[in-house]
Formats: sequence, C-alpha cells, structure tokens
Amino acid sequence: MPLVLLSLLAACSGEREDRTSVDPLATDPVVARALYDPLMSDPDLSARNAANALLDFAGDTALPLVPATPETARAAREAARIELLEGGEIVSLPAAVEKSGPVLAANATVEDLLAVLGAPERCAAVIEEGFIWAVDPPSVATIMPHGMVMQAAGAQVAGCRLRIVRYRTPAASADVLQYHFNYALRAGLQSVLYERPVTGLTASGKGGEALTVLIRQGPSGLTAVDLLYRAP
Repeated sequence: MPLVLLSLLAACSGEREDRTSVDPLATDPVVARALYDPLMSDPDLSARNAANALLDFAGDTALPLVPATPETARAAREAARIELLEGGEIVSLPAAVEKSGPVLAANATVEDLLAVLGAPERCAAVIEEGFIWAVDPPSVATIMPHGMVMQAAGAQVAGCRLRIVRYRTPAASADVLQYHFNYALRAGLQSVLYERPVTGLTASGKGGEALTVLIRQGPSGLTAVDLLYRAP
C-alpha cells in the first residue's frame, strides 16, 4: 500500500508540474497583450461626467507614470532629438504669429474637435474612443517619446480619417512643440505657431490633411498635449 500511495503522489505532482509549466503567453493572447503592448494610462473614470464631451479635461486625478523632474525632462528631450535626427536635420522653430490660436474648452464636445480640424460634422457619428487609436499612428501624428497616453479616439471612414490623442510628458513645452513641428514639416504640411491662448501649432496640407497640437501645463508638473489629426 505505501508504494501505491507514493506512486499516486508522484503522478499528482507530475500533473501539477505540467500544468504550471505551460507558458500563459503562448496560450492566452490577452495576457501577452497586457504584458507587451505599449504602456498607457487611463484617468480615473469616476472623474469623467461631461455630457456629450469626448475629451474633457477632468483626468487630473490620475497618478503620473513618469514623474516630472529635470532628469525625466532631459531624458524625454534627448530621446525626441535622437528620433528626429534619425530622419534628418532638426529645424528650429519659426516665430509665433501675433493672433490667437485654437483652444479646447474643458467641456469640449465632438463638434468642437471637428471644427478645429475642419472635419465634416457627420464625422461625429463615427468617432470611437479607445487606446487603439494611439497605436501605430502616421508619422506626422507620432506621440513624443516618454509620452503617457491619457485618452485617445478616432475614426477610419472615408472623409473622416481622424486621430485624437491626449498625452502627458515630462518634456518642456518648447521641446514638445519642436518635435511636432519637425514631423509636420517632413510630412509637407505648412505650420503656424501660436503662443496664446495656449502654446501650439496648426498645420495643413493637400486634400484636407490637418494637424493641431495644443500644449498646456498639466498636473504634477507634467506637460499636457492634445494632438488632433485629420488624414487626407
């Protein structure tokens, strides 16, 4: 009898080892995606209660994944410059115009966003919210290195090919503006820079292509960026 019990225990132990040795990444794509997808954060959803608002600005309760320090700001700036240099020379920023640029209110609606981009009102019906819209964007709508995505939305329908991303970065606003200006320039877009009511740029090209970048002081010393893009 003892020999039989030992055999059974050994068999059970072997079964447990077999079960625990299975790689969850090989069998569960959800686990794999959670571990290896780009790092993104989500604001405290309990803070969002804006009727008809796609991008409200009540996400300041979220804890920053990267703190705003001189070291993290320098690291973000250097990473951005290295990325830009890989594609060519970094062009200095032109002077900002005297007139006021666009701005999004705290209760910005879908219609407000479409107006900034010059997109048809019918696009409001097809815009979807989700972090997937911050993944693999066109180069002109690339998010700055070390950026933390807070909210994303977009659409991929004829006449309504849109991407809207809110992100935060420890980089200074001037570095953020230079990053997006150079990508807009390389995409063949004509940019106009503004200093009021917020720092930002608007860029346009053929076929209705448009980019708007609005930069403001975010929570915890971070720089908050609203990136709106309309593909031709």
